[in-house]
Amino acid sequence: MVGSAALTACEAGKPLFDWPGKSAPIDGGVRHPAVFHMLDVAAVAEGLLAPFQFEQGLRDALVLLVALHDLGKISDSFRTMIEVETRQKFKHWELTEALLFAHDDRLAARIGGSWRQRQALYASVAGHHGQPSDLDLGGQPGLPARDRGLRAALAAVGSGVQPAAAVIDAFCALWPEASLTGLVPGEATTAMSWWLPGCCAAADWVGSNTRWFPPEAGRPGLADYLTRARLTAGTAVAEAGLAGCAVRPGPLFDFALRPMQAACADVTLTDGPMLAVIEDETGAGKTEAALLLAHRMIRAGKGRGLYFALPTMATADAMFIRAKTVVEGMFTAPTLTLAHGRAGLSVSFRDLVASGQRGEDAPSCTDWLAESRRRALLADVGVGTVDQALLSVLPVKHQTLRHFGLSSKILIVDEVHEMGEPYIGRELERLLQMHRAAGGSAILLTATLPVALRARLIASYGGGNPGAAYPALTVAGGEAVTDFMADPRPVKGPVRVERLGSTDAAVDLLVQLAGQGAACVWVRNAVDDAIAAVAALRARGVEARLLHARFTLADRKRIEAEVLARVGKDGTGRAGFVLVGTQVLEASLDLDFDVMVSDIAPIAALIQRAGRLWRHMDRRPASTRPVPAPVLHVLSPDPGEVADERWLQGTLGSGAYVYALPDVWRSARVLFAAGQIEAPHGLRALIEAVHGAGAEDLPAPLQPAEVQAIGKAAAAGTLALHNLVDLAAGYRAGGKGDSDVKYPTRLGDETRTLMLARAGETGLRPWAGGVGTVEDWALSEVSARSSRLARVPLPDQSLPAIAAITQDWPDWKRAEVVLCPVAGDGAICEGLRYEADCGLLFVSPD
Repeated sequence: MVGSAALTACEAGKPLFDWPGKSAPIDGGVRHPAVFHMLDVAAVAEGLLAPFQFEQGLRDALVLLVALHDLGKISDSFRTMIEVETRQKFKHWELTEALLFAHDDRLAARIGGSWRQRQALYASVAGHHGQPSDLDLGGQPGLPARDRGLRAALAAVGSGVQPAAAVIDAFCALWPEASLTGLVPGEATTAMSWWLPGCCAAADWVGSNTRWFPPEAGRPGLADYLTRARLTAGTAVAEAGLAGCAVRPGPLFDFALRPMQAACADVTLTDGPMLAVIEDETGAGKTEAALLLAHRMIRAGKGRGLYFALPTMATADAMFIRAKTVVEGMFTAPTLTLAHGRAGLSVSFRDLVASGQRGEDAPSCTDWLAESRRRALLADVGVGTVDQALLSVLPVKHQTLRHFGLSSKILIVDEVHEMGEPYIGRELERLLQMHRAAGGSAILLTATLPVALRARLIASYGGGNPGAAYPALTVAGGEAVTDFMADPRPVKGPVRVERLGSTDAAVDLLVQLAGQGAACVWVRNAVDDAIAAVAALRARGVEARLLHARFTLADRKRIEAEVLARVGKDGTGRAGFVLVGTQVLEASLDLDFDVMVSDIAPIAALIQRAGRLWRHMDRRPASTRPVPAPVLHVLSPDPGEVADERWLQGTLGSGAYVYALPDVWRSARVLFAAGQIEAPHGLRALIEAVHGAGAEDLPAPLQPAEVQAIGKAAAAGTLALHNLVDLAAGYRAGGKGDSDVKYPTRLGDETRTLMLARAGETGLRPWAGGVGTVEDWALSEVSARSSRLARVPLPDQSLPAIAAITQDWPDWKRAEVVLCPVAGDGAICEGLRYEADCGLLFVSPD
């Protein structure tokens, strides 16, 4: 071991500063020494760890380990890569773990803990680039190196082995109180092994930014440099948007609380990490209820921020607009981000980023946070898709960064009923388990959650499943509130259900009621059926609008704005308006219709759709509606007459293949027998009659479909268990750092993206218009199933006009995106066309 006298001599001769941390920013410039970079990152980590309730010795031990994250740069291998710019056999972070493993005796003497604890944490800080090392380092750490893998790694370190030991000793002296005594062996250490890599990665990203930490030309002592780095780190953490914010006291809303909201304002909070499940009908104010509860949980120390996880990008965009106003009442000057693949196309988000800090208390978003979806989860408040959260439990690169970002948040998952499919349902369970292990709390919102799924989710926080009462506010391990005060607001009452036997009958009904001034909607299961329905209505003189997922984003946003202006909460000009849409209408838009037709679908989807019927009774009471009562007209064959396995196809066509047939038949059977949807008290019975243990057996012709559905569900659940990270294994064994293409957050048909273009005077220009910016082209994208696109001859990408646009694209984009010029008549190629008011059309030959 290098003694203190040898260490003093080592520093005096400055050899530690000769190991570069990275290349100079400019040719001939100053290289930042590795030891200074390591202290930069440690100083940032101190700022990131400060709000967490760690005992001082443990906090210092974690900072010390983070400081050693780049110990592998003290190596001949890394120096050669910097100076000669050649690839090396070992990554520097792999060498970090090897050096910590080899010099474990030094750290063991300073920070204590068992060798298994230290080994787990070595892997955590070394794996800060998004994945753990898989080098075979042998058994118990320490020199001499008996294992071949460790010997090879140390051979690559070369003359850096002893200087690395000197760095360990020097850094231990900077944090003399560091101790692992406060870290309990077993589950707590395993949980820390998943949490620490994300913290280290965030600290490394900030500490590597030359805006805050430029190369150091001088050679101050390590203690003096650390003092300076701490001052810089305070500025860097604040300017990056990671300094945190204060929670505001007092009431969150100034309006009279509705029943569920009042319950959330009063329910008893449990000790430690907490899970609450809010079940209530669509339009009952669940979001505000969750915010009230989250505000109380934060004030009680159960979190320092929020992450809203929504099922789609559209619902996330809508929530972001609401959140900008609400979070200002919860926090003082919080950072706020939007986290999904197209966040940069949100005008509201771009305006927030561009505006900077608009005032002492207003929400803001720093450029640093806005640069990456991964960083977005580090903000005080994040709004995004549930997929961004689910990536924290899949073995993908930087999974732990997302986990670290979420760990300090109250995780609010909306529309949980949409996550009942076996694959995503298992992911959600694992997400809650991992969040709880990190000390995080969560709130789940749903209108139609099956009792069995609720039981699994509540069990992730150690709670038992309460009874079947609905609405309900359930706290895992705490109370279940099912007795609510009366709601004085006007209500629409039960929604009567009537069956329509044919599409012609649906068209006749909509023509008649639109002519009487009703605002009407037809929700179809399949895009092609929605397009056909609009054509049929237009042929009858009804100028129906169309909204589905096969529009470019520019056209979809335009149509959504038009629809909201007519039948939104404050819409005008409703009389006679007719909209035909698909599942995009179930959750993403706050719409209010007088008349609704829906294709038969699973009961949860039908309940969600019916939530858009007579929605805003306070603004449009029954006396002002052009029809006497709310009725859900369901296009469906008679569930009592099942002659063969094609029971559904004759009525719905392509929409018959969207959902599992057993769920659809049972939903039809239950719904038509009930004759109405009575919200909220009748919803649980409907859901359980379809999904519960006592669900009716299928008729004999449909039983093969049941077997197939059970098999698919089992396969999906098994795949999820295979794909999810193994929490008990710890980060080194359970993390992989693979692509999220290999480990998707959802199962489904593979899609391909088309980027549409028009002919311009100087070449092709984006379908969305504009000057041809990246945003203009992104707004011109539309996706469709790969299997359908494979059957049409898409444009040759080597054509000069197309190649002029795609020549600067990265390889991955050329492989995944097809640039498609659209002719003046809408034609793209044989069998495919695009129209601004109909979307992407697959055209059968005459």
